[in-house]
Amino acid sequence: MLYLNGVTKSFDGFKAINNLSLVIQKGEMRAIIGPNGAGKTTMMDIITGKTRPDKGEVFFAGDVDLTHHDEAAIASMGIGRKFQKPTVFESHTVEDNIRLSLAGPRSVLGALVHRKDRAERDRIETILETTRLTARRKTYAANLSHGQKQWLEIGMLLAQDPELLLVDEPVAGMTDAETEETARLLREIAQHHSVVVVEHDMHFVRALGVKVTCLHEGSVLSEGTLDKVSNDPKVIEVYLGR
Repeated sequence: MLYLNGVTKSFDGFKAINNLSLVIQKGEMRAIIGPNGAGKTTMMDIITGKTRPDKGEVFFAGDVDLTHHDEAAIASMGIGRKFQKPTVFESHTVEDNIRLSLAGPRSVLGALVHRKDRAERDRIETILETTRLTARRKTYAANLSHGQKQWLEIGMLLAQDPELLLVDEPVAGMTDAETEETARLLREIAQHHSVVVVEHDMHFVRALGVKVTCLHEGSVLSEGTLDKVSNDPKVIEVYLGR
């Protein structure tokens, strides 16, 4: 699904990404961890076309070279990104936020007033159920909890039906209960999508139960199960400590 090979990116002489190679299989969920400055955000920027690498290969879905496309084109190909801070339409309801994300080229007004067909209604219902927001469908997004806003933005990504979701620190600022529910939510999503989760919360990463990649200084430092990675002396030294 995603293939990075020998990717390097420097900013003013600083190598944010240094000969990074990474493979995400179709249908896989992967957790990316690492200290601040490890290159996690720059990696996501390169995948989504926000930043061009200085060298290296970035392929999606087999043979699509992402380095030749801009952000809008990459999003339309089926790569969705959720940033750490949720960005939702606070003056609209939960349901309307999801409908706007389904809307495609229609205007905002057109998306809100057009008649929904059965397939669209079913799609919205499924997303509301997946994101635990069915009971809040008529609630204005401004009145959701922080965790619910995170879920709504994930729902807005799902409305675009991406093949690959990039999710940046989804549980930052969440309660323990919301964090546990988010792990379940993402595991459900990963049954039908490939998912890359960047996260610092090790309890949450453990709850995901997936392969972990630890980045350091723009390269892969360690990779494997969370137990393997968290017991790696190199990871302990530069990231986890004791």
